Amino acid sequence: MKTRTASSNDFDAVLALNLESERFLSPLTRVRLDSLHRQADLHQVLEVEGEVVAFVLALREGASYDSVNYRWFVGRYERFLYVDRVVVAAAQHGRGFGRLLYELVFSRARATRVPVVTCEYDVEPPNLASERFHQAFGFTEVGRQSVAGGQKQVSLQAASVGRE
Repeated sequence: MKTRTASSNDFDAVLALNLESERFLSPLTRVRLDSLHRQADLHQVLEVEGEVVAFVLALREGASYDSVNYRWFVGRYERFLYVDRVVVAAAQHGRGFGRLLYELVFSRARATRVPVVTCEYDVEPPNLASERFHQAFGFTEVGRQSVAGGQKQVSLQAASVGRE
């Protein structure tokens, strides 16, 4: 297992992983992924035996990203690292890969002196596994909003980075 910076050569695998978990995420096209990749402060993939099985994509303030959730944080935080998505292949769940990717996020935030990591997860329909996962990293709810034309409600979360 190894993590590395994502490249355009990984886009097929990243898109396939995103599609597998799309019920928890927003859809992702190659054009949108290319745009997010160029804007990302952190875009890492995790490989097992040469196969990409997980990825994280995170953006800093100041990106031109049009996500309503990202924009919510832009309106409330001066400096932050926003986790747009962390995806682990279903067949790889339970191996600690999500935790490892979030540790990279917090390490990046500390290295760049960003005081807070932000993200969101679904509360309607509920995503209890994500709620437990984020609580373990010290995230707390700082707001809620309806998205996807009122089909979903998300819990907007923030965690203080602190020092290592």
